[in-house]
Amino acid sequence: MSPESGTLCGSEVLDNPVWAALTGPHRDFAEFAPAGLAARYTRDTSPFAALSDPLDPRAWADLAALAGPGEEVWVTGLLTPPPGWETLVSVPGVQLDGRAVRVEAEPEAVPLGPGDVREMLELVELTRPGPFLDRTVELGTYLGIRHEGRLVAMAGERMRPTGWLEISAVCTHPDHQGRGLAGRLIRAVAAEVRERGDRPFLHAAAANTGAVRLYEAMGFTLRRSPLFLGVRTPRA
Repeated sequence: MSPESGTLCGSEVLDNPVWAALTGPHRDFAEFAPAGLAARYTRDTSPFAALSDPLDPRAWADLAALAGPGEEVWVTGLLTPPPGWETLVSVPGVQLDGRAVRVEAEPEAVPLGPGDVREMLELVELTRPGPFLDRTVELGTYLGIRHEGRLVAMAGERMRPTGWLEISAVCTHPDHQGRGLAGRLIRAVAAEVRERGDRPFLHAAAANTGAVRLYEAMGFTLRRSPLFLGVRTPRA
């Protein structure tokens, strides 16, 4: 069973962005729980799962049925797992609204696709911008900048709630930091988002104060402060 996508497209969908994406534009990447009250991205695209209503114990039970006993899943929001669930990791985050960001095409940017995944994974491993898996590149547009043929910076699109697109995987090789590559790629990806009629937003770890300062200087504004939780389903 899979639920019908809602009709919300204002900022309220960002209160539960993974659910809004999986029941909307990213339905093709979704795996739904038996009762349709929870869903997750396919394992090779993103580690995130979502609940239709984080306050509903039935949704948590449905997510447990989807993942299986004793399995780790990632969820985001203002969440308190019910008894029997184990919180493995809790990362305070920020969610930033990019409607005020000035967008601009980047002449040096090149599109990245499945043939670039090996290099993209190597850059992610070096810089740790957040989860990036073998098929994450299929979730949206990814742009990169190369130096002497080597990929040295990239940014792209991840969650896609109706009317919005999350800019993600923003990273720059340490040897090329300080040149403004990240900001240029963010503006370029945001330009692609706006051209399709959507609005950009992004998430970051609250502790990554340097990145948050960069985003705010570009015009991103704080919308909310969710948690990123790695949780383990009940073992029985």
